[in-house]
Amino acid sequence: MKKIIIGIGGMTNGGKSTLSRSLQGLLPNSCIISQDSFFKDDSVVPVDGLGFKQYDMLDALLMDKMMVEIRSWMQDPQRFMQSQGLSVMRSKSKEGNSVFSLIVEGFLIFNYGPLNTLFDKRYFLEIPYEMCKLRRSSRVYVPPDPVGYFDGHVWPMYLKNRKEMEDTVQDLVFLDGTQKREDMLATVYKDIQQMFTAV
Repeated sequence: MKKIIIGIGGMTNGGKSTLSRSLQGLLPNSCIISQDSFFKDDSVVPVDGLGFKQYDMLDALLMDKMMVEIRSWMQDPQRFMQSQGLSVMRSKSKEGNSVFSLIVEGFLIFNYGPLNTLFDKRYFLEIPYEMCKLRRSSRVYVPPDPVGYFDGHVWPMYLKNRKEMEDTVQDLVFLDGTQKREDMLATVYKDIQQMFTAV
């Protein structure tokens, strides 16, 4: 049995999820774990000096809980998929082994050392400030973003987290989030297919 873990990161407000779901549809025996499912309760998320909730920090996330789920997949991908209601297909590598892939998506997945070391492939979707702000304003968040939150917290934290990521992470493949989704998917799928043929 071969296991591959793919990281899809970035602050693209939906772009990661769309790419992850599309990729899952193309890869046999694949499943997704999303960092967005591991936020701490809103009541314990820290607040900065401007009164903004600090959601864009690792401290706002239950990373230990996320790692437990990822390790569960690593231990037995077939059982993990079945526990998620996903069917397991007989996919074979050139050596006759079944291949399982885990897609981990999130905005800080590459900033968390214990998780970052597990990735076989790392993709980071990037979009310019104007597009990011426009996409963010079109989404509904619970709780809703307070006035000035994007410019006062979200974008500065993105820049800070991105610099930290670029300073510490190797082998990142940057994807242009302004591209057509089909083109991004084709690029990533071709890259992963080459990895599959090597296992």
